[in-house]
Order: sequence, then structure tokens, then C-alpha cells
Amino acid sequence: MKRYGSVIGLNEQKIEEYKRLHAAVWPSVLKMIAACHIRNYSIYLRKMPDGQHYLFSYFEYRGKDYAADMARMAADPETQKWWAHCMPCQLPLPDRSEGEWWAGMEEVFHAD
Repeated sequence: MKRYGSVIGLNEQKIEEYKRLHAAVWPSVLKMIAACHIRNYSIYLRKMPDGQHYLFSYFEYRGKDYAADMARMAADPETQKWWAHCMPCQLPLPDRSEGEWWAGMEEVFHAD
């Protein structure tokens, strides 16, 4: 199992829409997340001192081939439709790595 954390900005005008979407995530999207071996997935929202809103995500990957599972998810038509609703709400960080939408974070501590 590997833990992943990531961050992305959230458009202030889209906060309520983003919350509404995630209060009722489509069952097909939840099924694909589970099929791709993702567990314990959470997203947090915080307004930071710079005045910008940020989303922080955490999940545990329990599969054997992360790249293949993420490609499977990205190819799923229902997930693509879901992302078409979510992505306009998000503001990717300018310093994210190439190919990232959400910027990955380094884990520096974990306790069970």
C-alpha cells in the first residue's frame, strides 16, 4: 500500500458547485475509484493566508500497477464526464510536475 497526497487550487466562485458535486459523487465514479485499487480517499478544503482556496487530497493505493490503474481510470467515459464537471472548478498550481493536474506532495510523517 502506498499513500498519496496532493494539492490544487479551487476557484472561489466554484466552491459551492464543487461541494455540491462531492456531496453526491456519481456511483459509477466511486466504482471506478474502487476498481483502480484506491481506498480511504478524502478531499479537504482550506482558505490559505494568501486568500486562495486549496483542495488537499489523500488516498491509499493498494494495487500493483499505479500507472496502469490511473490510465484505466482516465480512459473511463463516466470518469471523463465527471472530470468535465470538476476540472473547471480547479486551479492547478503553476509549479506542478509535468503531466500532473493535482500537484503531488511529499509525505513526511505518518502514524497508524
